[in-house]
Amino acid sequence: MPLRRLAATRYVTPLREGGSMPAVVEADDLGLYVLKFRGAGQGPKALVAEAISGGLARALDLPMPEIVLMDLDAELARTEGDPEIQDLIKASAGLNLGMDYLPGAINFDPVAEQPDPALASRIVWFDAFTSNVDRTARNPNMLVWHGKLYLIDHGASLYFHHGWDGDTGQAGKPFALVRDHVLLRWASELALADMDMAARLSPGLITDVVAQVPDDWLQGPDAFGDPATQRAAYVDYLCRRLAQREGFVQEAIRARA
Repeated sequence: MPLRRLAATRYVTPLREGGSMPAVVEADDLGLYVLKFRGAGQGPKALVAEAISGGLARALDLPMPEIVLMDLDAELARTEGDPEIQDLIKASAGLNLGMDYLPGAINFDPVAEQPDPALASRIVWFDAFTSNVDRTARNPNMLVWHGKLYLIDHGASLYFHHGWDGDTGQAGKPFALVRDHVLLRWASELALADMDMAARLSPGLITDVVAQVPDDWLQGPDAFGDPATQRAAYVDYLCRRLAQREGFVQEAIRARA
């Protein structure tokens, strides 16, 4: 489904747990969202990763809050007393990314929780596919809300695109860091997950998700081409990685063993 576009109307509170200092904001639909700022230290590439990986996760029916595009007016900074927050809002004026806020959600605790092996296997497969380096016991980036597991924060996925020139020759590279995945010990159905996830993904689906990345996030000093060229490179990389997935699937199976 196309990403909805909203406007932030009120800055509610910062979420200082994240390194990029996201915040809870109210939007013009009166809903609350976690806003990821394009002016944060990780820059627009983190939002690109959020949009692509988060969009693919939702398309694959993995549990994810809704993702939206969100316009931010620099005037919101005037009502904030914290200079750091003021600077962040001003630096992020324009289009940002929001995620539906889950009130009362708690952080996933690998000691207290026992996730379903089928779901754990699908999440491990997906994070290996998107090269997500940030789903570890130290920082699971998962919430439990009304007894259900939700994935959040994919800004550290697709790490290959930092300093990227568009080359897709390494798309089939195994993902060695899967050994640190917080759900790996429960992922006993990786072979079945591989069949399921690969059947759901298609070049058309990948193309549709990547197409929703705004031009604004694909421009800057590190851009290797115009937005259309970069989108085509993302699609090519992900399609190649899907076709050559045996490398990262077997790496995950070996790591679990």
